[in-house]
Amino acid sequence: AIDGKGDWDYEAIWPVHRAAPPSMSRIRIDKQFVTGIRAIDSALSCGIGQRIGIFAGSGVGKSTILGMLCRHSDADVNVIALIGERGKEVRDFIEDSLGPEGMKKSILVVVTSDQPPLQRVRGAELAMAIAEYFRDKSKKVLLVMDSVTRFAMAQREIGLAIGEPPATKGYPPSVFSLLPRLLERAGNNDKGSITGCFTVLVEGDDLNDPIADSVRGILDGHIVLSRELAMRGHYPAIDILASISRVINNVTTVEHLEASRQVREILGTYKKVEDLINIGAYQGGTNPKIDWAIQKKEPLDGYLRQGINEYSNWDEAFEELKLVLNQH
Repeated sequence: AIDGKGDWDYEAIWPVHRAAPPSMSRIRIDKQFVTGIRAIDSALSCGIGQRIGIFAGSGVGKSTILGMLCRHSDADVNVIALIGERGKEVRDFIEDSLGPEGMKKSILVVVTSDQPPLQRVRGAELAMAIAEYFRDKSKKVLLVMDSVTRFAMAQREIGLAIGEPPATKGYPPSVFSLLPRLLERAGNNDKGSITGCFTVLVEGDDLNDPIADSVRGILDGHIVLSRELAMRGHYPAIDILASISRVINNVTTVEHLEASRQVREILGTYKKVEDLINIGAYQGGTNPKIDWAIQKKEPLDGYLRQGINEYSNWDEAFEELKLVLNQH
């Protein structure tokens, strides 16, 4: 045990390798998973049992948003897998991002970057097995894995060492067969749920990296963190226009969907003409839709920003969002 408190007492032997739940035994995703993060709950609503990716380069607030998820979400249990992290980051994450509040309901599986690749791969599989155990105990589980990229890199080392041919960007075929076998194990069954949040490191903020591309095709949505927003001090630095939740239609009301559409419309319209606005080339009154976006952009940005320790109650946040969208 990494906390130095001795070995665990265990009540059951649980397999590390299990098949994903059969397709027809999965309970459909039809209830919202409240994250406590306004930007996600309002415009990128997640469902209980959804698997979502957080795509980010280095230094844009990935660990911070993971800590907020673990502290503020309505999950019964957090299972957190830190795979291939630097040793220094582990304690920082536990004490700063997670804190005592998040630790109360969390189990951590940690395999640092200096550990052998087999151990890093096994660490990710072990975290998934722990999450499956609690799911079968009828718990609502949040599984956070940071990061899938380093899990894939560990499997690349193993594959190349046993003589597999390097394929896309040096990754052997076994990497792309192992990813769905791991990620498909999350989700709902007839007892409980695993809502999966998997981080993907994007080199040079390139979302078409082979691992990012493969993972995006497996998951039920993705949240992109923007370096530009982070540089402006806008946290969490979620690029709503580049992000998507594939289950939002199934877990929200018609009123909520319309509010989400308006958020995207404001941000998208403003982005189209931002350069013209900045150089003073746009004249107010030319286009009512652009005028509306300009009027709403600043209050909407204020709504989407959130402090690290600030919890957002969804019912109150939705009422606040309606005020932002409807005020004149």
